[in-house]
Amino acid sequence: MPGRDIRREHLRDCRCLVTRTVTRVDRELLDGTPVEFVGTATIGTDHIDLDYLRSAGIGCSNAAGCNAEAASEYVVSGLFALSKRNGFDPFRLRAGIVGHGNVGSRLRQKLDALGIDCLLCDPPLQEAGDSSQDFVDLDTILQECSFISLHVPLTRDGSHPTYHLLDRDRLPNLAAGCLLVNAARGEVVDNAALLELLHQRDDLSVFLDTWEGEPLVSRELLQRVDLATPHIAGYSVEGRLRGTQMVLDAACAHFGLVSGWHMSTLLPAKQKIECDLSCPGLESWTRLFQQHCDIWRDHEALIDGAALGEDDFAVHFDGLRRVYPDRLEYPRFSVNRQGIGLPPGVLQQLGFELSG
Repeated sequence: MPGRDIRREHLRDCRCLVTRTVTRVDRELLDGTPVEFVGTATIGTDHIDLDYLRSAGIGCSNAAGCNAEAASEYVVSGLFALSKRNGFDPFRLRAGIVGHGNVGSRLRQKLDALGIDCLLCDPPLQEAGDSSQDFVDLDTILQECSFISLHVPLTRDGSHPTYHLLDRDRLPNLAAGCLLVNAARGEVVDNAALLELLHQRDDLSVFLDTWEGEPLVSRELLQRVDLATPHIAGYSVEGRLRGTQMVLDAACAHFGLVSGWHMSTLLPAKQKIECDLSCPGLESWTRLFQQHCDIWRDHEALIDGAALGEDDFAVHFDGLRRVYPDRLEYPRFSVNRQGIGLPPGVLQQLGFELSG
């Protein structure tokens, strides 16, 4: 069923519930039902009351990291798409990655391979004694980085809550000409404060894949940002299959079952990058990432619904996620090494296969 429509009465004879982010899983939904295991084919769990599940003895598993490759690739696609449209050189930016978990660490690897300078901010990792990276505080990121990408979970409690991490106090501190990307959770950025700021500053660029109040997002903000997509950064074929596999395996372990299904049976054949990559530098990189992922298609599909009424737009937003076209990750693509102007070693570090 549509995830937003699931109610307690639908679970009267259900022992296993598998959801995505749009279903709020808590006492109100589960109390009095026979549900004993909840799986969410998503990396986040902010839609699940984990304390309640623990107290009720209900097992739970998410799919942490399943779409990390896809989400990091999508941010790269947005960066290069905006560089072409807005006329800036991504290789001259200093990137600030806020959150160095599954997605943030993979984005950092990709930016490192491309030679884009990065600063990292992750207070929980820093406090845990992770000495493998040099971390800076969020104020340093805001002041020194011209490209900031958010990859934190949504938390409201603890020593480092991320709800409205960028709020009315912090957003004005964005450096001049900064590109801000949110592909984490919508509520990490105060959307109303961001809209106010964009009315005041035309030097900023914004790419939002996640929105406060989804699917009832601010239509004014939707039409104000430079790049808008419907919470599908992680929606690669491989990411969805990995999420399925992880939840299936966890459910089987909980119920003492064995499954013979494996995601490899549904992976499509590898594809070839066919565009002209003969010229060195930015133009070929832009062509490569454009062929891999037509992110402007996703943008236009969302923007096309901007004039709809509130209820119809909510259906439109969810519909784009439900029927999203197949998008493959870098390792499913091969690039002919003959006559290309791009460094083969960097392509391989990104995950592309070389042929010829």
